[in-house]
Amino acid sequence: MTLARDKFHDECGVFAIHGHPEAANLTYLGLYALQHRGQESAGLATSDGREIHCYKSMGHVSDIFTPGVIGSLPGELAIGHTRYSTAGDTALLNAQPFSVACNKGQVAVAHNGNITNAAELRRELESEGSIFQANSDTEVILHLVARSRERTLAGALREALLQLEGAFSLVFLARDRIIVARDPHGFRPLALGEMELSDGRVAHVFASETCAFDLINAVYLNDVEPGEMVSAGPEGMTRERYAPEQARSQCVFEHVYFARPDSIVFGRAVQESRENLGRFLAQEAPAHADVVVPVPDSGVAAAIGYSAESGIPFRQALIRNHYVGRTFIEPSQAIRDFGVKLKLNPVRHLLDGKRVVLVDDSIVRGTTSRKIVRMVRSAGAREVHVRISCPPTISPCFYGVDTPSHNELIAANNSVEEIRRFIEADSLAYLSLDSLRRAVGDDQGHYCNACYTGDYPTELVQMEELVAAKSRRR
Repeated sequence: MTLARDKFHDECGVFAIHGHPEAANLTYLGLYALQHRGQESAGLATSDGREIHCYKSMGHVSDIFTPGVIGSLPGELAIGHTRYSTAGDTALLNAQPFSVACNKGQVAVAHNGNITNAAELRRELESEGSIFQANSDTEVILHLVARSRERTLAGALREALLQLEGAFSLVFLARDRIIVARDPHGFRPLALGEMELSDGRVAHVFASETCAFDLINAVYLNDVEPGEMVSAGPEGMTRERYAPEQARSQCVFEHVYFARPDSIVFGRAVQESRENLGRFLAQEAPAHADVVVPVPDSGVAAAIGYSAESGIPFRQALIRNHYVGRTFIEPSQAIRDFGVKLKLNPVRHLLDGKRVVLVDDSIVRGTTSRKIVRMVRSAGAREVHVRISCPPTISPCFYGVDTPSHNELIAANNSVEEIRRFIEADSLAYLSLDSLRRAVGDDQGHYCNACYTGDYPTELVQMEELVAAKSRRR
């Protein structure tokens, strides 16, 4: 049995709206707010009550959805998706939403997460004659729905969801309704909100993060619960639990890095969590220094917390270029650490002669951290003390976050002292797991910390990792 990590799974954002005359336009705005969750492709599907219209393309949301495109997507129901592939190809055929016509009518689906038994399900479906157009695990969901003998779409989707393992927050569009669902562990977020229309009607809205609600003036109500399916249709909104309650395993990395700081994720303000990370880091790993400098943008909130707790002044001494694409023309004459210089530039007068605490959210391979430390030193820093606002990342994620294999994770193969020497810092310290849990308010063990512990919350991943660990020891 092979995990679907070798297939496509996505760090991405999803959005859905039911009952609004400007559904396509509001979905476009929702995806714009969720662009940080995926920059490689985006798609939008709408229903006008008779048929589903779908448009998707490679690139950024603002480039894809021109006024002409939005105008070609009529209806009061819409779902959208912005994608960053975490394995393999970035071809358009894997862009979402996926839309098909089947025995349940015309349907479209978009998904955030990683279905860990997708490869097994796909082999089973193909042996029964199913034909796949893409190599995304999301397409498996549509085939399971089409194969179901349940008469209603909700029944077919319920049956399909019960066959899935792993992480999924999905939005499903039919001719007359939106159906959304989260996996029973609740790995990935999915918020629920509403908008009051001028005629007194209420539109129901769903999004990966609440920052999408803020942009369109929707009111955040609560989250779609783990194991819950919510349907918004002509009869209004209905909520049901499709699967028994399981141990909650919300992804802590959403609060450490992935979500936008102005969002509420898993019912908690992300900015508050990140400032707590920095405060607890300052308590655990103080440094004799002159300035606290974040690695932008993900290190900013933790650096604010570190500065507030330690009393060391906060300085934005690394400036990020927000307009760097994935492709650029590198000069033929080699420039040392060109890629990092393209994205970050030091403010020399803030660093020259200073002892610097450099705060970042994580170290993955270590190569980028080493380049940033060198950059800060070359700008005149006397000392560079690196502080990381989470524990060492020692295990890959199988639930929808792009992390490399064990062999590529520097903390899986080196001590903290060895990592310090590699990144050329004067000192290096990580936040403890206990403080991470305190920072996000996890007093009931509701967060998944597998990337820091190797303790995976689902059996399939545990089995695969055990086999892989034995193989690595040979």
